[in-house]
Amino acid sequence: MKIHPAGSRPTRRAPQQYFTGTVWQDPIIATEAPAHIVSTLVSFEPGARTAWHTHPLGQTLYVISGVGRVQTQGEPAREIRPGDVVWIPPGEKHWHGGSPTNGMAHIAMQESLDGNYATWMEHVTDAEYAAKVGE
Repeated sequence: MKIHPAGSRPTRRAPQQYFTGTVWQDPIIATEAPAHIVSTLVSFEPGARTAWHTHPLGQTLYVISGVGRVQTQGEPAREIRPGDVVWIPPGEKHWHGGSPTNGMAHIAMQESLDGNYATWMEHVTDAEYAAKVGE
């Protein structure tokens, strides 16, 4: 058993190469083999978002505060709120972040495959982000 006391691992700013705007990350867990789970509390300021990306074994998002957006390539963005659970299948190109007027925090959970848990792609453009939200 391993316990990480609260406050023992610092909050870090998410790297600008993978995110637009101000995004904060608090590590939850990154297991050692044979387990493969990586989980992080991610807090987006209004307008902040990930770049387009995929996960080799999929990703689950659990929204804990605020109002956010998530979008799969080729579909309209969707609004997400506290209590929403989003499952993104393996290999599905997507992004997620805060809404234009509200921050959003979620717990992101994904498994790694051969040490890789995400493939990062191009940034979401302002036009893509500003597109009408679907249902």
